[in-house]
Amino acid sequence: MPSPGQLLRLLLDGVPRTRAELASQTGLTRAAVRTRLDALQDAGFLTDRGIRVSTGGRPAGRLAFNAAARSVLAADVGATHATVAVTDLAGGPLAVRRLGLDVADGPEPVLARLAETWRELVSDAGVSSVSPAGVGIGLPGPVEHSSGRPNHPPIMPAWDGFDVPAHVRAEFDVPVLVDNEVNLMALGEHAHSFPGTDNMIVVKVATGIGSGFISNGVLHRGAVGAAGDLGHIRTPGSDDAPCSCGNTGCLEAVASGSAIAARLRAKGVEAHTSADVVALVRAGNVEAGQAIRQAGRAIGEVLAACVSMVNPSLIVVGGDLAAAGEMLLAGVREAVYRRSLPLATENLRIVPSRAGEVAGVLGAATMVVHHVLSPGIVDQQLA
Repeated sequence: MPSPGQLLRLLLDGVPRTRAELASQTGLTRAAVRTRLDALQDAGFLTDRGIRVSTGGRPAGRLAFNAAARSVLAADVGATHATVAVTDLAGGPLAVRRLGLDVADGPEPVLARLAETWRELVSDAGVSSVSPAGVGIGLPGPVEHSSGRPNHPPIMPAWDGFDVPAHVRAEFDVPVLVDNEVNLMALGEHAHSFPGTDNMIVVKVATGIGSGFISNGVLHRGAVGAAGDLGHIRTPGSDDAPCSCGNTGCLEAVASGSAIAARLRAKGVEAHTSADVVALVRAGNVEAGQAIRQAGRAIGEVLAACVSMVNPSLIVVGGDLAAAGEMLLAGVREAVYRRSLPLATENLRIVPSRAGEVAGVLGAATMVVHHVLSPGIVDQQLA
């Protein structure tokens, strides 16, 4: 028999329904539906959408999901910046801010900065009186999702094993969920940009390179949360390129923003960051354009193997370097379509990110929403 949490799940589509419609849809008696809906309404999860026009008899009231019932605190932390947001329970952003920071400073100062920003954004959004439902954080390295602890992250060694959820719960007494930033980009793109696409790969190309896989509509994290670590797959012909992970020849060592900038500097072109590389491409610098195109080919070579393994219908390319435009995408498409079987690429699209720099923070909010609105968690709250 459907519980209150399962009844709420039916209403998450935002379509207002009458009690009679819900009774018919669930097989519950009207009395049972009324009891469950009253509990959900008392908790603020439902709102009255007014009276439905009557065709005879008593007019029927309609109830719908109330996304404003709680807020969600979300953050997407990169190597040199973070996007921080407060959203509603539909994952819709109420306030967003982009910060410059260095993740290598360590967990305590970075998390303190996030907490301070969330408090400011809650005030800016005018939702100080609304209780937060949870906190979602994306980090630029492998994360054991079940514990929320970073696991040997190459560019943030001070974070290894740090109990991020416990530290943040000391500030906000709510559930705290942590994942790899590119997993959350995949969640964000899937939920907000491509909701009808059940099999897709999202690639982030910036200071590092990573990917997130959506398979059958669900984020694929792997056994310990290490799925999608595209940046540390060996790239053909690049065995001598040293990588921050300790190996050589990794994709990240040859096609990331920092790797491209280093090669340009070796040729006398001033470039230090992904943003510098993008600016050079936009200014028409030929060497930068060629380097971006070649980076796209290297990424495409690795993605071609992924296409053969998981057969996605969509590849989304985002991250700072994607702002260089078609140069990067052209290289990716060239290699993927050349190296993959025609059957796998017949209906495959390779497109730029639609959500852009907010993809990760939208994904962090989506992760929290999926958790706190799951039937079991809702039933626990009501109990």
